Amino acid sequence: MKVLVTDKINDIAKQILKEGEGIEVDLLPTMPEDELCEKIKEYDALMVRSQTKVTKKIFEAAQNLKIVGRAGVGVDNIDLDAATKKGVIVVNSPDGNTNAAAEHTLALMLSMSRNIPAAVKSTKEGLWERSKFTGVEVFGKTLGVIGIGKIGTHVAQVALALGMRVVVCDPYTTKEAVEALGCEYIDSYDKFWGQCDYITVHVPKTKETTHMINKDTIAKMKKGVKLINCARGGVMDEAALKDALASGQVSAVALDVYETEPDVKASPLFGAEGNIVMTPHLGASTSEAQLNVAIDVANQIKAVLTGGSASSAVNIPSLKPSKLEPVKDYMQLAENIGGIAMQILGANLSEIEITAKGSLANVDVSPLETAILKGVFASFTDNVNFVNAPILAKEKGINVTISKSATSGDFIGSISVKLISTNGNSAIVKGAMIAEGVQRVVQINNYVTSIEPQENMLLIPHENKPSMIAKVATVIGEAGININDMHVVQKQNDDSLMIINTNTEVNEEVLSKINSIDGVKTSKYISLIA
Repeated sequence: MKVLVTDKINDIAKQILKEGEGIEVDLLPTMPEDELCEKIKEYDALMVRSQTKVTKKIFEAAQNLKIVGRAGVGVDNIDLDAATKKGVIVVNSPDGNTNAAAEHTLALMLSMSRNIPAAVKSTKEGLWERSKFTGVEVFGKTLGVIGIGKIGTHVAQVALALGMRVVVCDPYTTKEAVEALGCEYIDSYDKFWGQCDYITVHVPKTKETTHMINKDTIAKMKKGVKLINCARGGVMDEAALKDALASGQVSAVALDVYETEPDVKASPLFGAEGNIVMTPHLGASTSEAQLNVAIDVANQIKAVLTGGSASSAVNIPSLKPSKLEPVKDYMQLAENIGGIAMQILGANLSEIEITAKGSLANVDVSPLETAILKGVFASFTDNVNFVNAPILAKEKGINVTISKSATSGDFIGSISVKLISTNGNSAIVKGAMIAEGVQRVVQINNYVTSIEPQENMLLIPHENKPSMIAKVATVIGEAGININDMHVVQKQNDDSLMIINTNTEVNEEVLSKINSIDGVKTSKYISLIA
């Protein structure tokens, strides 16, 4: 396996990756799109910072790529849609540079409040202009925070310690969570803008947040407001900022990120008049932060390439650690019942009904939904994984429903899947935890069973009459196939189902011979991912 590391990333990343058995690492500088398209064909993983743009074209050129790691928080330089459709995991380091970005935000706030950059320049020129650089105190002022994630929270906590009033507007959090920090929650931007002496943004760049601070929103702010952006270029309309500085509506601006990075000269604020503090995207540029994000992302890449899972996959929200932990023991079982059900159904899938019972009724089962979808689509489509399985369901127009029940019979917890075809046929498979750490398939259609799912399985419906087991076993034995396990269950109408786990796959010739046995109905060979 090969990993390509571009941009300037701490050398510890290479050390960590090379600890993974069979992993080769190449460190190359940032390169143009066409050059990376050519290079990426031979790599299983790519690790970048913000300089490398991982585009749709690059994902299309990739032949072996399994994971892209962004050594930092933002992933707007990576085409997530293209990655997901290709089945490539994208990970970041959401915590590695939290302190660094928060501290830089506060540094910019204090710098523009006390006119520090201009004062430094003047003093170095031999001037002594104390009165010219009279500043303002942040104590007693109101700081408005948009986006109260990890960085926004740290900024808010320090601002409170500085004696500021902190108000928060964030549609993705709750009033209770904000008030627990000692801040005030404001439920709409219209109520928010006019209260703030300072406003800092800590949001990703999306369709909703692009130019969220613009000519119209600035007009609603308190006259003389000071604005800070250490999040993403484009969240603030820089042309509108220039006009607002000229009119006095905005008294100061501090930016670490720009719409035209790295060409800062293209920004409307370059060379503009007014109290403007500009730094070259230094939010995460501390030695500690660079070390932390390199360690975090390198460990995730190594884990994925060696069969583990990523802790911060941004394009697999259902597999976040907090969601995965309560259901992790059921993940392989969920994938297996999805695979078994689809291979029983055969084709023309239109609906998927998932039912969680017992202990699973009280937790988020979205990771199990993803696992079931992976098992379903891997039965008839190549290159299916946890990333693109939900996308495939959406693209194919397959309706997925989930229901829960606290009642689970004799089991700790159970998960079942019913697949329905376009012609009304269906297949039902249920899996359960029958004891701690012991998983079994406990239902296949109308048959109640208890068998461990294995890589090679035979499902043989037959009439309940003498010698059926012997006849089937003879065919299997003559083909040189060993039977690892067998379970026979009977329905009320005397039909029975033989479930056999074998040591190797069963080919069509053997299956045909089994089906030719008098009393055997249509058999199915089920192949599960090892």
